[in-house]
Amino acid sequence: MSTIGVALAGKNSFLSADRMLKTEFYEAAEKNSRHLLVMMHGLGDSTEGYRWVPSMMRLPWLNYLLVNAPDPYFGGWSWYDFAGDAAPGILRSRKMLFELLDHFRDKGFPTEQTIVAGFSQGCLMTWEAGLYYPHRFAGLVGISGYAFQAEQHIGWLSPAAKEQRFLITHGRFDQLVPFPEVKKQVEELKSLGLQIEWREFDKAHTIAGDEEVDVIREFIRKCSGK
Repeated sequence: MSTIGVALAGKNSFLSADRMLKTEFYEAAEKNSRHLLVMMHGLGDSTEGYRWVPSMMRLPWLNYLLVNAPDPYFGGWSWYDFAGDAAPGILRSRKMLFELLDHFRDKGFPTEQTIVAGFSQGCLMTWEAGLYYPHRFAGLVGISGYAFQAEQHIGWLSPAAKEQRFLITHGRFDQLVPFPEVKKQVEELKSLGLQIEWREFDKAHTIAGDEEVDVIREFIRKCSGK
């Protein structure tokens, strides 16, 4: 980790109108790189659970920003209330995420060189970024999650949504976020013109080790022109 300005230090709090998103920034080994991976965790986890990402990705030209969800949840953190009405929390967290993305864009990390990724609840937030953020990313990686009511809100999508490149991965044995429902949703969204690469794995609600990381790494290379 390294310090790049006040808001890009190793462990930071990005100020929002409501509360703070805490982040950890890991600088690329290659100096002056503007390529950035924004990684969001799932329910009950934190940035600590994803500190393996920079070393596992083995992409020396990539900067990494691990983002902590805003709401405490049994020793970890949550992006929204999955047990009740999820919509208010999702919209609140989307606003905070967009403020964070705007901040890094202003700090010299172009959106078109930024990959947004997330697992489970973090996957849903990745969908929110890809569907509603007004600028085109290099790519988006959603792991073991789903898009929140995207089919119902197709008229609300950002003009950039159909230009985005998504990699969506899921486990055939996932019992928390059922595989058939997610696959059906992805097929429906592809039929609406979204650019989605779908990959399925023999896994439960987790990341399938080197096999899945290899797929994600190659997608990031392709999207980043590396």
